[in-house]
Amino acid sequence: MKKIITNGTIVTATDKFEADILIEDEKIVQIGYDLNSDGAEVIDATGMYVFPGGVDPHTHLDMPFNNTVTDDDFETGTIAAAYGGTTSIVDFCLSTPDKTLKEAVQTWHEKADDKAVIDYGFHLMINDANDAVLEELPQIIDSEGITSLKIFLAYKKEFQADDKTLFKTFVTAKESGALVMVHCENGDVIDYLVTKALAEGHTEPIYHALTRPPQAEGEATGRAIELAAMADSQLYVVHVTCAEAANKIAEARAKGYKVWGETCPQYLLLDQTDLEKPDFEGAKYVWSPPLREKWNQDVLWNALKAGQLQTLGSDQCSFNFNGKKQLGRNDFSKIPNGGPFIEDRFSVLYSEGVKKGRITLNQFVDIVSTQAAKLFGLFPQKGTIAVGSDADIVLFDPNKERVISAETHHMNVDYSALEGMKVVGEPISVLVRGEYVIKDKQFVGKQGSGKYLKRKKFNQGEVEIDTVPTTLS
Repeated sequence: MKKIITNGTIVTATDKFEADILIEDEKIVQIGYDLNSDGAEVIDATGMYVFPGGVDPHTHLDMPFNNTVTDDDFETGTIAAAYGGTTSIVDFCLSTPDKTLKEAVQTWHEKADDKAVIDYGFHLMINDANDAVLEELPQIIDSEGITSLKIFLAYKKEFQADDKTLFKTFVTAKESGALVMVHCENGDVIDYLVTKALAEGHTEPIYHALTRPPQAEGEATGRAIELAAMADSQLYVVHVTCAEAANKIAEARAKGYKVWGETCPQYLLLDQTDLEKPDFEGAKYVWSPPLREKWNQDVLWNALKAGQLQTLGSDQCSFNFNGKKQLGRNDFSKIPNGGPFIEDRFSVLYSEGVKKGRITLNQFVDIVSTQAAKLFGLFPQKGTIAVGSDADIVLFDPNKERVISAETHHMNVDYSALEGMKVVGEPISVLVRGEYVIKDKQFVGKQGSGKYLKRKKFNQGEVEIDTVPTTLS
């Protein structure tokens, strides 16, 4: 059925204007005034912003880690995302030495295909760039439209790749049109520091942060940048937390290197003292890289405003406090790493960013949607409001106030890391390809209605590098 959205204020990464939107056959077919509404459902957006649906480039749904599995799968996780204004995600598919890449991808299809209520794609993790992997990789990029590859420089016992694997992945990515995403921490140094801390009897959650210092993130970020430049390839640094890493990215971009960076809500809003909460409550705030000293928050906000960090990923990786986080009660290194943020990513960036004057309204759209769509081969299908784009639309009340709480969120996890935080601005209705998933703050979607996104190859022409020297601290 045709739909017309009327009386709202349309906001994209570049524009803000009042107009009507005509939706038909999953697409935006017309934007203008006094559109023909014959046979169309009329949606009154008076007093609301009409945003493109959020694109979350960093989620971990139904993911095994540390002898357990995340508590949000592709059903609960995407329902929560929709409530929060996100209409597309790109989740991480883990490869293992005992499976071909094709088999690993098929495993993730089986996790998602009949559960997701919004659209989704996959990144592919590479932990060993051996001959078989490098031979299969271009086929996966072409056949599956998986045009982003993930390398971990941390988690020595689980995922960590060596520099040879990282460099070979950069080379292959340049040849095949993929973007390499890197978790930048020095896993070898961290492994030493963790072993030393435990041997000295330090088991509390705060030692998760103290054994993963910002210098380890800065060093690994600089190393990844230089290896990418050596290969003349492209790099996306995930979940940047601190000045040491943000400044490395800014310096590289000033040189014209093909480097982009992401941060996450948790690093903009929380700090290292949260890990010191008594009665093991600090375990709720254990993820990697860890929370930093509070002053780093200003560095990250400034980097977003200056365009030296381009995206905001949720790094959704939820583990219940009762039962799962408790696995590390006597050993901080056994606390499952991750937190629940997929539902609040969109709103907190608006509330803490736009409403507090840290970023503009257009920057908000760019950070929460457009840049991720461009970097990961989805633009202009996703990430904007334009004729021909998918009708992924958020009707957003900019004045609605709410308090974040585990009692009211829709993630399948027993706590909120942002418990009690007041936010201004809330998605009221959310459409994916022209169909309601959230209508008047109620879920009306259908399990399995989300479509798999085969993404275009990396296109540097769709993203810009500002070669202006800057220091963010």
